[in-house]
Amino acid sequence: MKRIDLHTHTTASDGKCSPKENVMLAEERGLQAIAITDHDTVGGIQEALQAAEHLSVEVIPGIEVSTLIEGTEIHVLGYFIDFENEAFNSELAKLRKTRNLRNEMMVEKLQELGIEITIEEVKAKQKKKGGNVGRPHIAEVLMEKGIVHDLAEAFDVYLGKEGKAYVNPPRISPFEGVALIQKYGGVPVLAHPGLYDYDELIKELVEIGLKGIEVHHPDHSPEEVKKYSEMAKEFQLIATGGSDYHGKRNGVVFHGDLGSQPIEYEVIENLRAVKKS
Repeated sequence: MKRIDLHTHTTASDGKCSPKENVMLAEERGLQAIAITDHDTVGGIQEALQAAEHLSVEVIPGIEVSTLIEGTEIHVLGYFIDFENEAFNSELAKLRKTRNLRNEMMVEKLQELGIEITIEEVKAKQKKKGGNVGRPHIAEVLMEKGIVHDLAEAFDVYLGKEGKAYVNPPRISPFEGVALIQKYGGVPVLAHPGLYDYDELIKELVEIGLKGIEVHHPDHSPEEVKKYSEMAKEFQLIATGGSDYHGKRNGVVFHGDLGSQPIEYEVIENLRAVKKS
């Protein structure tokens, strides 16, 4: 089977590997294609495309847009996005302002909990100039200070939805996220639906243009994979998948290792067909 990975992050957002390193790792592991889907930025795509020029790996330009509905954070993936469009990049800059505000609010809550941490320490974890800062960077600081042992504990205790320092300022809605991706030529796909407990949203998103659903994800149970496979058939959605690769922090892979959720190349062909239609 020709394997692909349609969900990877780089140092352009909260991944630990550069875009070039993601592409080279994909080549080493025999993947035919990967998508670069950084959070609210397309800053890593050009480097990945250049790295792939002399390799056998195809790079799909993508993004993962952060949205919010009724207090639940929903991520929408976009594939074959017009990443060089200036208007699109202006829209993304607005989303990143909200992301930066959230980081500051989380750090303030951690300080209120008696933890000595500054936003400057968090920003220092982002090594790529102009790259996004996110919760994994905050988690890195917490690990270095010995507050938590690993990423899982950082999210469980402080940064995840039930965490003591969790906050979520107003963002665009999932409907606006789907519309944004479509407006700039992308194919919108709902990321890791098993993390939301909000399945009723899927039908509503389909009605306004959702084209796919991420069935295969490292945080999905076998039962969830089966459920979302069936929903993909019911709503005539493209069933995608990816590792949600973020690299290693303290030697531990966050979500899944690159290539750990192998799906067939046919999925890319289906996405490309929707893009052209």
